[in-house]
Amino acid sequence: MTQRILVGALAVVLIGGLADRAGAEERVERNVVFGMYSGLALLMDVYYPENPNGYGIVFISGSGWTRELGLDATPLKESGQEEIYALPLAAAGYTVFGINHRASPRFRHPAHLEDAQRAVRFVRHHASEFGIDPDRIGAMGGSSGGHLASLLGVLDDKGTADDASPVNRESAKVQVVVARAAPTDLTLVAPGRVHPLFGFRRSARTDSVEHQRFVAASPVTHVTPGDPPMLLVHGDADDVVSYENAEVMQAVLEKAGVPVELLRVPGAGHGPTFPGAVNPPDYIGAMIAWFDRYLLVR
Repeated sequence: MTQRILVGALAVVLIGGLADRAGAEERVERNVVFGMYSGLALLMDVYYPENPNGYGIVFISGSGWTRELGLDATPLKESGQEEIYALPLAAAGYTVFGINHRASPRFRHPAHLEDAQRAVRFVRHHASEFGIDPDRIGAMGGSSGGHLASLLGVLDDKGTADDASPVNRESAKVQVVVARAAPTDLTLVAPGRVHPLFGFRRSARTDSVEHQRFVAASPVTHVTPGDPPMLLVHGDADDVVSYENAEVMQAVLEKAGVPVELLRVPGAGHGPTFPGAVNPPDYIGAMIAWFDRYLLVR
């Protein structure tokens, strides 16, 4: 890719056996720069499937919207969640883009969202080089990453036609969403949990500026007919992001006529592998099936 900038040496790694479903070896291109914020490189890892189906998925790891500070801090995309989810998706034929984004406490909303949108724009602009369909891109994320993935689906960001950068002229809206344990209504989440996103707590007054900012940053606020199909996967014992978040989002999507399914994970708390789950459903299989059903054009 002529416009691709790599940080340090380009690492092309063969990974096999890191996930049960990833029996084949997928090639991973590390640290592809998808944007620069005041000289700060925004990085993604690209998982190339052995047998590509021609479609791409932007994957956003959960982090509570935060990362530790420091030059040697572990990047978001290296938190271990990509191995759980990106590898099975790649084994199913999808090209997966695992991203970093600016994070709290250094940055506040909407920086996290802007970076996720930039990633979609970058992938769309370079779709032919990645070998994917630019008109059909999926998004998947867990927890705070699920919040961002959901916003990528419900916000109608068409890009800026007269922007100097051709990347920023691209749409940031995705066509299918899978959200795990996503805070879809920030007013339902304990104020301390959402504090890192804004740097302030939600006011009890619904007419306050603070409360309205929580509402504006909630995916449920922006649902309209024609939004992309959304699979919600949530543990019913989640004490960090309540199961009610998924129920409310499901109801709002159904009212708008948007295809939606809520997969309940019995007994599961909050975490990438649904800790405490009792006889959990095949949630990874369900996620892949959702993309197969709604993203693939047959």
